[in-house]
Amino acid sequence: MTTKEMAKQVIDSLPEDANLDQIMQALYVTRKFKKGVQEIEEGKGILHDEVKRRLEKWVK
Repeated sequence: MTTKEMAKQVIDSLPEDANLDQIMQALYVTRKFKKGVQEIEEGKGILHDEVKRRLEKWVK
């Protein structure tokens, strides 16, 4: 699916009264999720235990 097709699909899934901010938010979130999935598939993800370890440092 091309980027343009993905954008059309996202926009078409929104309610008819969606405003520009809602459209932009939906496109942004969709792109971020797709990029995250791609990174995980490429082995670039971070294991859950590593995330927990990193967060413990921030919470202190």
